[in-house]
Amino acid sequence: MDSGVIDTRKPTAAKARILVVDDDVSICNTLVGFLENFGYSAEAICDGEKAVEVVRLSVVDLVLIDFCLPETSGVELLRRLQSIDNRLLGIVLTDRGMTMNTVWDMGTEAFDFITKPFDLEVMAVRIQRALDFKKLKEENHRLQLAVGEKYRFGNFVGTSMAMKAACVLMEKATDTNDAVMIVGEKGTKKEFVAQTIHYNSYRRDKPLISVNCRAIPENLIESELFGYERDAVAGTGAMYVGCFEQAHGGTLFLGEVGEMSLPIQEKLLRVIRELSFERVGGQQPIQVDVRVIVSTSQTLDQVVADKTFFGDLYRKLAVILVAIPPLRDRVSDIPLLVEQCLAKLNSEQQSELEGVSHEALCLLEQHTWPGNIRELENVLERIITLKCYGIIEQEDVSENIWCGGMVLSKPSSSKMKDVQYVLPDVTSRIATGKSWGQDGSIDLSKSLDELENHLIMEALRRAKGVKSRAAKLLQMNRTTLVEKLKKKGFSKF
Repeated sequence: MDSGVIDTRKPTAAKARILVVDDDVSICNTLVGFLENFGYSAEAICDGEKAVEVVRLSVVDLVLIDFCLPETSGVELLRRLQSIDNRLLGIVLTDRGMTMNTVWDMGTEAFDFITKPFDLEVMAVRIQRALDFKKLKEENHRLQLAVGEKYRFGNFVGTSMAMKAACVLMEKATDTNDAVMIVGEKGTKKEFVAQTIHYNSYRRDKPLISVNCRAIPENLIESELFGYERDAVAGTGAMYVGCFEQAHGGTLFLGEVGEMSLPIQEKLLRVIRELSFERVGGQQPIQVDVRVIVSTSQTLDQVVADKTFFGDLYRKLAVILVAIPPLRDRVSDIPLLVEQCLAKLNSEQQSELEGVSHEALCLLEQHTWPGNIRELENVLERIITLKCYGIIEQEDVSENIWCGGMVLSKPSSSKMKDVQYVLPDVTSRIATGKSWGQDGSIDLSKSLDELENHLIMEALRRAKGVKSRAAKLLQMNRTTLVEKLKKKGFSKF
């Protein structure tokens, strides 16, 4: 039983509404006065049917209900009230000798029970605990709805056949417990695909643990996946629970699984087959219930042929193979992706970009997008940061793709004849070897200076001679650009 000093501060948020149901009028009056003095909105009812009507017509947060009512039991009435509003919490008021297990055995979802005669200080603590629990439960429900919205399949927009096929496989993957392999180039958001599969599966309420196999050194990957016993790893004096154990009951996502060494692949194959392993330095088998989803940007069938990836492991991981097409193969999806991304960024950054001009959209569709969707999102984010309202124009697209170190292919549209998206001459000469001498040497300092001059002139052209804007395009300070112009003798600027 709880005891201690009661917190008499009034609730600052909206008053919680508490319904008291008891056939003893004196108890009702005492509890209502106490609850209102404590800052709650309270109402007392002596009749069970009237309580049903109140809950049906209004919002009640908590009900204090007597176990023994004249026409029905408090447990049965609470069950009826909760069938009307399943968010309603109940505290049963009982005589001495009752236990919580007795109340639960009667089939009710009562949160707590309090014995008579009441200790009002204890009651206040119990009520606050129930309301805190209700608030936490509702917040968790809101978070679940937000997760559901973020990871719904409708977020994968596209009319291309390749993307539609990928979405069909993703949805089918949620209904099974089979391993899934997600194949796609960098930037195709493979991890997001894995998250969507997990949060739409029956494991959604269990952990999703993600591991980037490329980012973990080879000598640490085994410990990261399977954990280690105390003192099994030099420099550590504690036991470490690995990712497989952390993901128990849920999903383990292994990004870039093709980067694993053969010994780790062999151990991974055994774990997937047996759902059992030992920690590094341990001998006790550990059983786990984990679904494995992997991704790769490699062509694993070629890696298997080269004998750097176990064929048995590949077949075990690729029970369901989801291939995410590169953006250049789904150009028809770019308008939908742009619309979706702008809506998201407008909401996050409180900007008011209304859309994209035809010319700007043509430029976006002309680009080869080596960074795929992630590159497209980064370009749009840069644009929206610099331009908070209006329409995205051709110039906005060209400048921000350039700022990202990427160059568009030359547009074919006749409306863009004045736009030059070709590799700088100096870059072409260096790349094709025309700047290299007959003896195979090159004047690196001169070539880099020539390239810098070209980039500065191109930035000034794009900025229409405005130095501050050109400096932003070059990602340098305006004073640095001015000093370079003076040093290079570009007096007209």
